[in-house]
Amino acid sequence: MQFEGLNISFTSVMPEILLTVLALTVLVLDFFLRKKSKYILGYLSVAGLAALLPIVLVSIDANPSFGGTVIADRFAAFFNIIFIVAGILATLISMDYLKKENIQRGEYYYIILFAILGMMVMASSNDLLNVYVGLELMALSFYILVAQRYEEKRSVEGALKYFVLGALSSGILLYGLSFAFGFGGTTSLNVIAQHAVSGQARNPFLLLAIVLITGGFAFKVALFPFHLWAPDVYEGAPIPITALLSVGSKAAAFAVFLRIFLVALPEFQPEWSKLMWLLSAATMLFGSVVAIAQSNIIRMMAYSSIAHAGIILIGMLVASQSGVSGMLYYLLAYTFMNIGVFAVVTLVVKSDGKGGEIGDYRGLASQNPLLAFFMALYLLALAGVPPTAGFAAKFFILASAIEAKYYWLATIGVMATAVALFFYAKIIFYMYMKEPDKSLDMTTTGLVGKAVLLIAAAGTVIPGIYPAPFMEMAVKAIKPLLN
Repeated sequence: MQFEGLNISFTSVMPEILLTVLALTVLVLDFFLRKKSKYILGYLSVAGLAALLPIVLVSIDANPSFGGTVIADRFAAFFNIIFIVAGILATLISMDYLKKENIQRGEYYYIILFAILGMMVMASSNDLLNVYVGLELMALSFYILVAQRYEEKRSVEGALKYFVLGALSSGILLYGLSFAFGFGGTTSLNVIAQHAVSGQARNPFLLLAIVLITGGFAFKVALFPFHLWAPDVYEGAPIPITALLSVGSKAAAFAVFLRIFLVALPEFQPEWSKLMWLLSAATMLFGSVVAIAQSNIIRMMAYSSIAHAGIILIGMLVASQSGVSGMLYYLLAYTFMNIGVFAVVTLVVKSDGKGGEIGDYRGLASQNPLLAFFMALYLLALAGVPPTAGFAAKFFILASAIEAKYYWLATIGVMATAVALFFYAKIIFYMYMKEPDKSLDMTTTGLVGKAVLLIAAAGTVIPGIYPAPFMEMAVKAIKPLLN
């Protein structure tokens, strides 16, 4: 349905509409289910998200709608697929985990859906106000989800830090958006771009907007030195929420990063590329080095996530077809291999919190060879070992940096990757080369758990062995941004 002038196309926002209906349906059904039956809401959420995947693909519309504030192009569709897949996998690994932790709550499932809705709004935003609305919907949802284990001190502490620092970063971001609005006289990304081309370069207010917007989104992506929240939040949150936060929130923030800087501010690339270079280099080095000292596997994965964010940022700094498509490919591959690691961790961690230390994985291969194999596969992919998707992702990103003559940044990326191999290999060493101190009391891997492990493994291996179709999807997705 379209109307003259505003071009109101409900088809372009159909995935968001249906996801809202799904979330509200789960919310209402929650009132009628007993605590022991709350898992039904999980299956309903997974089924609804799976049904959204084809709708996302048929809702692609290259023309902005709703007065130019929403654009459901291939770029948004690519990220929506990442959000939905991450939501499905995180919800599936939640079911056994919530039962083990005795936190079966219906709101857990529909708040996950609202978080995914916020991510989808961010990816399809062509307007600064829409960006902020989607960001806050996602952030508020995660504030609640992180605190689901409110009986534990770590969870409350992590949620409080996330809330306080998140509010601060939102204020910084909003301040930057207001300067961008003052420069262009509008919140439309396309109109701001037209003003930038019209000869108002070096405008000090827009330069300040670039710095503030970068700072705001650097928090969401956990770039150094805006990373302080990540280790405590990752450790305090329920593990499936940590998995979703580590991939979904990161992908959504990078989607908006690309929209704003490549659509509205490409004329200012000489200015913002210097800032991105420093952030990328510092983030890669800091995340990789600090991860070595971690004994807790979730905190190690938090610093690992920081290092990966630095590598992904290289693609945006390059701002070429190879660099940006490499970013999208990396985020897709990272979704599977990172959630795969957390899926294994949910099976090893006990209800009393034990099992989260790297030393607890001693001899896992002798007691559960299949689980150890999957864990080793995901860790090697994160380290960038061929023929996994992690190797192809890092190759595309670093090759684009060399092509753009960012030789020092590419060198730092290779060094960070080499350091990362050490702490990933440390876990594999414990699993295969150490004898277990005692029998590991793990959650039995049911059909749902096995399905998640297999899906994550397929998403980790297939794009690595045959990356061409996935890169082709990424190249098609970024055309609206680079034209």
